[in-house]
Amino acid sequence: MPPEVGVHRPFDRCGVVPEIETRRVSLGGALASVPPAVASIGAPAATPSVTSVRFAQPSGTPPRATPKPASRSGDRRQTRLRPARETVRLEDRLACLLQPSLESLMATESLAMPFEPFGYQMDGVGFLVTRRRAVVADEMGLGKTMQAITALRLLARQGEAGRVLLVCPKPLIPNWRRELATWAPELSVATIAGTPERRAWLWRHATSIVRLVGYETLVRDGELSQLGENPYDIVVIDEAQRIKNRSGAAHAAVCALPRRRSWALTGTPIENSLEDLVGLFGFVSPGVLRPGVTRRDASRVIGDSVIRRTKERVLTDLPPKLIRDETIDLAPAQREAYERAEKEGVVRLEGLDSTHELTLQHVFQLVLRLKQICNFDPATGESAKAERLCEELTECRASGRKAIVFSQWVDTLNRLETLIGDGVSRYDGRMSVRAREAELVRFREDAACHTLLMTYGAGSVGLNLQFAQYVFLFDRWWNPAVEDQAINRAHRIGAAGPVTVTRMVCAGTLEERIDAILQEKRELFSSVFPGDTSPTSAGLSKDELLSVLRSPAERRGA
Repeated sequence: MPPEVGVHRPFDRCGVVPEIETRRVSLGGALASVPPAVASIGAPAATPSVTSVRFAQPSGTPPRATPKPASRSGDRRQTRLRPARETVRLEDRLACLLQPSLESLMATESLAMPFEPFGYQMDGVGFLVTRRRAVVADEMGLGKTMQAITALRLLARQGEAGRVLLVCPKPLIPNWRRELATWAPELSVATIAGTPERRAWLWRHATSIVRLVGYETLVRDGELSQLGENPYDIVVIDEAQRIKNRSGAAHAAVCALPRRRSWALTGTPIENSLEDLVGLFGFVSPGVLRPGVTRRDASRVIGDSVIRRTKERVLTDLPPKLIRDETIDLAPAQREAYERAEKEGVVRLEGLDSTHELTLQHVFQLVLRLKQICNFDPATGESAKAERLCEELTECRASGRKAIVFSQWVDTLNRLETLIGDGVSRYDGRMSVRAREAELVRFREDAACHTLLMTYGAGSVGLNLQFAQYVFLFDRWWNPAVEDQAINRAHRIGAAGPVTVTRMVCAGTLEERIDAILQEKRELFSSVFPGDTSPTSAGLSKDELLSVLRSPAERRGA
């Protein structure tokens, strides 16, 4: 059976690329005239038998933000679906136009919502339920998970989502289980994990509506994930940038899944170049984007398949995010070690370049060494950054606030943990999933635990930490989207107050020059998604890495 299977479904009559229109309407007269042949997402012929596990709301978790009323008169906001321009048949257009509003469906007893969604989230739900191929590329913190779950819930009610596969990074599986229990408690969930024998049994025999699996497990299990007489009704991939590499195992594994609908969730649809978008659409809509596509063509082709919102556009009431760049002079021992390492390293690179033996790895090793010296002097352990950080954390603790500190390296976090002392939690990739979950609970619920130390890799995606008011980027990642993802762990829906972000940069070092180069890379993202200034997470090429290193001549002229 081919990966994409086309079948007729009620929502498919709307066309695969309808536009969303939001207006207030009176549905009484319109719905009274709906002919029986027009399908709607009312009660299904039979309600599936499901089981679920409800997770208790942890104590100390702040309430979610409640949106303002949609109008002065108190009328409920009505999110209606408009048929796509390509939908020309009258009956297909009517099938969309005469659907009840999403809000009226949410108000029914069997589809009660635990919290009132924001209007833009309802638009996202409407975007998904009418599409077989879709990318939700909202900025981090806007509720992509909730929108996907609510859309699954609606389609399950209609009988269009009886077999769903949800693929996500392994550390995010507990988070998805919690969110599913909150937003769709009637949907049964099975997690594909454990021994090879247990996983094989689950692939073959699990009857749950939703199957949760990590990318790594999906790659390992290969053909087991493709078993079954029928294709998956929906395959959802979270943190979809994981499949950007078209030659990678994760890309091959998800693209091989037989499915009727392909949904991707990602806050960074472009990381390094437009080729990332080609890789993503290899799953979402195979063949739509070809290698070498231009920015203009990509923007035109994918426009109807991607929805992208930023906080600045849709959350005018979100507490402010205050970003401050704190420039710090290196301590004497650090400055001496830095200049010596830079001089020796650049001379070595120039020698390798003259013999045509210079590789990206050589440049990268020097950059990493210099960045680590900016954190701590390798001989004495002296650190101007750490001294400043400890002073600011003391103030946070005295005010009863919580702070998150991000670093690229586990070794840096080890040193910081020793310096800060009591009241510190850890979250890094070397810890088990259970240990990480326990640390998050401790940080959230223990008033004496004031600081959470996290690595970018482990803590930059998929976590809700809106109870923290301060974020410190102890060392700068050369990837602005990863930094934004880290910041958005705290600055998201439900944040109780302003979030202060401190980006620590050592003066006169490559940290300053890396930041200047990455600012230029933001133009790529905005050229494909007009009006959006969110950064691409492009890294640095060999030439760009070389440019941040001072040559001997530059040092002599300094």
